[in-house]
Amino acid sequence: MELVTGGARSGKSRFAQAEAARLGGRIGYIATAQAFDEEMRARIQKHRQDRPATWRTFEGHRDLAEFLYRNPEIDTWLLDCVTLWITGLMFDHGGEWIQPSSEMVEQAEQLVAAQVQELLQAAEKREKHLILVTNEVGMGLVPESAFGRIFRDIAGRANQRIAARADAVYFMVSGIPLQIKGAQR
Repeated sequence: MELVTGGARSGKSRFAQAEAARLGGRIGYIATAQAFDEEMRARIQKHRQDRPATWRTFEGHRDLAEFLYRNPEIDTWLLDCVTLWITGLMFDHGGEWIQPSSEMVEQAEQLVAAQVQELLQAAEKREKHLILVTNEVGMGLVPESAFGRIFRDIAGRANQRIAARADAVYFMVSGIPLQIKGAQR
C-alpha cells in the first residue's frame, strides 16, 4: 500500500499513475470526484484523458471496499483522491454544516473512519496493490468556515490512519516525490 500526499497541483496524480503503471498488471482506477458544476466536469474529463484506456475506471465515494472484493482480476488499484472521497461522505451524511452539532461531527468522523478501515482491510485481505492519493490539508490557513475546519480535521486524521498502514508514503513538492516512509527504491 502506498500513500501519495501533497498540496494542490504538486504532481500527486501524475506520480501515482506512473507508480501504478510501474507496478503493472490489470489496473483499476477508483475515481471519487463528483461533478457538481462545469469546472469540476472539466477536471474529471481531463483526468479521464490522462489515464490509459486499458485501465478500468470505477466511480464512487461510498463503500469503496466493494470494488476490491467484486473485481478480483484487478492487480493494482489507484484511488484518486481520498479528500474528495471524504467530502462526498460528509455531504452524503447530511445535516447542516454551517453550525453543525458535536453529535453530527462525531457521526461524520465515525463514518469516514469506518469507510477508510473497510477499504484498508479489503486491500490487505485481497493482497492487491493499493495506491491512494490525498491532499495534505493541514499546511495552509485555518479554514474560515466550520465545515472547512471540520473537514480538515477529519481528513487529517484519515490521512494519518492511511499513512500508518501504508508501506510507503510519498510527499509531493513541485512535481518531485519525497519518500518519507518505506524502503527506498
